Amino acid sequence: MTGYFIQAFIYLVAAVIVVPLAKRFGLGSVLGYLVAGVVIGPVLGLVGQETTTLQHFAEFGVVMMLVLVGMELDPKGLWAMRVRLLGLGGLQVVLTAAAGAAIAWWRGLVGQTALAVGLIFGALIYRHCAANPE
Repeated sequence: MTGYFIQAFIYLVAAVIVVPLAKRFGLGSVLGYLVAGVVIGPVLGLVGQETTTLQHFAEFGVVMMLVLVGMELDPKGLWAMRVRLLGLGGLQVVLTAAAGAAIAWWRGLVGQTALAVGLIFGALIYRHCAANPE
């Protein structure tokens, strides 16, 4: 039981340190939490063997984040932008994902992993283009 408290303390300390730094650099708190999780997990190995147990809590956190993002969407504004979002945005994601997957496959990754890398790059570039429409 004490092990869970120590791990919770590590998570809270990491969040208290990394999230304000991420917000100061203009990255947002969600990205700060992700960076904190990567640092205390795979990089420093502070979570130990309980990663499978804690995975359920992490999945719950992702679901709650998606619910909050969904609550902030404006349905009328989303409907007005449907052509741009689905047409041009979808084309941009498909082309970027295909290019990223081809490069990842060429660099030696397995097909499914290459596709996942391509889709991540496609989503990141789409988000950047949507935030900066110039």
